[in-house]
Amino acid sequence: MSEPTSSAQKSFYELVGGHETFVKLVDVFYDGVADDPLLRPMYPEADLGPARRRLTMFLEQYWGGPGTYSAERGHPRLRMRHVPFTVNPAARDRWLHHMRSGVDALGLPPVYEATLWDYLDRAAHSLVNSFDD
Repeated sequence: MSEPTSSAQKSFYELVGGHETFVKLVDVFYDGVADDPLLRPMYPEADLGPARRRLTMFLEQYWGGPGTYSAERGHPRLRMRHVPFTVNPAARDRWLHHMRSGVDALGLPPVYEATLWDYLDRAAHSLVNSFDD
């Protein structure tokens, strides 16, 4: 008879609720992006569905979920993938604003919320590639 899996053995992905949690985070985020005059032009596809899927796959993989992102798209190379876009402090702040809405919508326990937010905040700051308006 096997022992139940302890939380020490679970990935962050599992601890926060798995796929449904990351879908909700990304959906709330992109609901904000859809009407954002600064960020929406950075998404050339008329349908944000493919962007939603890519971000969901990336975040799931990063946090210990399925490796679908790398299987389909290769190494994430976040900075390289964002080079075509002007990511200035204003864009970073708008991105963080919409992502904050997504994180808040999850209602995670404080330690998980802080862990997730810390990563998202650091990632957003690392992708700034311009200080022009």
